[in-house]
Amino acid sequence: MHRLLLLFALLFAAPALAQLPAPRANAIAPELVAESRAVAGQSVDLAIVMHTRPGWHGYWQNPGDAGLPMRATWTLPAGASVGPLRYPVPSRLIIAGLMNYVYERDHAILVRLNVPAGATGPIAVRAKLNWLACTDKVCVPEQGEVALDVPLTGVADPDPRFNDWRRALPRPLASAARFAIVDERIEVALALPAGVTLGEPYIFPVDDEAIDYAAPQSFRRDGDTLIASLTAKGPRPATFSGVLALGDGRGLSFTATPGEVPSGGRTIGDLGAQAILFAVLGALLGGMLLNLMPCVFPILALKALHLARSGGDEASARRDALAYAAGAIVGTGLLGAALLAIRAGGSAAGWAFQLQDPRTIIVLLLLVTAITLNLLRAYELPVLGSEARPGGSFGTGALAAFVATPCAGPFLGAALGTALLLPAAGSVLVFAALGLGLALPFVIVAFVPSLRRLLPRPGPWMVRLQRFLAIPMAATAVGCLWLLWRQGGMTALGIGLVAVIALLVVLLWAGIRQRRGLHAGWAALVAALVITGAAALLVPSKFTGTSRAPSGAAAWSEAAVARERAAGRPVFAYFTADWCLTCKVNEAGAIDRDEVRDAFRKAKVKVVVGDWTNGDPAITRFLDRRGHAGVPLYLWYEPGRAEPEELPQILTAAMLSERAERKR
Repeated sequence: MHRLLLLFALLFAAPALAQLPAPRANAIAPELVAESRAVAGQSVDLAIVMHTRPGWHGYWQNPGDAGLPMRATWTLPAGASVGPLRYPVPSRLIIAGLMNYVYERDHAILVRLNVPAGATGPIAVRAKLNWLACTDKVCVPEQGEVALDVPLTGVADPDPRFNDWRRALPRPLASAARFAIVDERIEVALALPAGVTLGEPYIFPVDDEAIDYAAPQSFRRDGDTLIASLTAKGPRPATFSGVLALGDGRGLSFTATPGEVPSGGRTIGDLGAQAILFAVLGALLGGMLLNLMPCVFPILALKALHLARSGGDEASARRDALAYAAGAIVGTGLLGAALLAIRAGGSAAGWAFQLQDPRTIIVLLLLVTAITLNLLRAYELPVLGSEARPGGSFGTGALAAFVATPCAGPFLGAALGTALLLPAAGSVLVFAALGLGLALPFVIVAFVPSLRRLLPRPGPWMVRLQRFLAIPMAATAVGCLWLLWRQGGMTALGIGLVAVIALLVVLLWAGIRQRRGLHAGWAALVAALVITGAAALLVPSKFTGTSRAPSGAAAWSEAAVARERAAGRPVFAYFTADWCLTCKVNEAGAIDRDEVRDAFRKAKVKVVVGDWTNGDPAITRFLDRRGHAGVPLYLWYEPGRAEPEELPQILTAAMLSERAERKR
């Protein structure tokens, strides 16, 4: 009714507007932008950027009690089409007791352009737009035309603004939602991890007049279920669609169907600290489990050597343990803060983001080369190989945090994905808890004398153990060289080999002087830093390799998955990276097995591979929507089912074969 009255007011105001002495400029000016060049037979995202004058606002797809949504009339070449308008999460504005769902600043409405397969030239896109621009005192119907010729040839980098615009869109809620009518209220149950902290949640209904817009909304928690209680209005809907605003600009879209809604739960507002506590405990446990991974175990074993050397000196062992824990906590906390800063700057990034840069790989290569030589007793490095010192132990803890990042996925993928949804302070706290969990076994041994007495006495076995631990470290160096080749080609590989040889010469020279009782520490350190800096400057700073899918598999894209599903085929999609140890173990032990390939071939299973080695932004965005901060991720799309099955992060060949052999 309010919206109808508004329309009448606008109609009666139109003659008065026509009598104005000069045509007015639009308060909201639209602009049409393409993310990149188009490709025949594929799609490209467009953005209608609404430049909004201060003091004015436009409306969401459901404007609320008053207002009108934008209408677009498209003119496209034959065979081309556009998808629905995709709106960012709106804000609320109450005027004269009426609830409005609005945008009070510049915003972008995205739409997908589908390019015909036979297109040969630029795609001429034209649209006539009608929208309502309002202040708190007046509303004016506005219109405009936008035009864009989307190029079809050449290569162009994607417009980076689309990263921010996509981030403003609500993400689809992966799990099914349910609603029920209870005493003239709509109760909506949404699956949302308990670790997600909500600022001021609010549900924006997509369907018009399903609820009383101005009535207060209440929320409660029942485990991993969020229940919203809304005042119903009008007849009972068959479905209920909306956007859950999380209170900080983020949102989750959902469509709820009738079903059972929990009646219990605790009111939102009392669970913020508890939610962060659960996330911290999860990260703590995951960090402890990381010590069993091959990339971290050698460093843990070196710390055990330090404890064994300390013998009965309880104070020294405890100082060493606390310094090691501090280094691990600061290391993971800084990595988490850097990740949050990169994402806040508009880039799509996930956990282990630093390993997607060849410069980081070459630094890691030289670091593990130096550690390997130290374990072989070619020279002495106080941080790792000799007596425990607090400063050296702090550095060892930070090093453990750095090398643990490619192994974090198997145990912490979902937990770190949840951390990225928390406020910044909560996110950093979760990342720091990961470091504490990483150091906790060593701290426990240092502070419990009965456990420390179980360690063997110092002796020749220490030298043999150090030499044994040099094997996985040397293997890591070889892996870094392979990563350099994959990320930067032969140029990066050549620079890496030259840098390794130069570092070998410097450290062997330092070892010779140490055995003669001469000092070489500062000279060797300066030389090593010069070699590392020069190599990092010379190696390509951007990924120049190509993402490759294994034989018989296709490169992942959402369009590729959609095509195969439309053809009625089962689809197995997996997301991997060359630096992800668990990914490679799963590929060798489960995915690339003869029996699995035979089962897939008989069932006509299509395999699509998302290679995240270079931090592909499209894959990052997809991982974000799935609630994952990194790889691996394994999805099984069964024909006839709307949502994929998410498989465990540790795969077996039988697990894949069984799904392929299902009767259909």
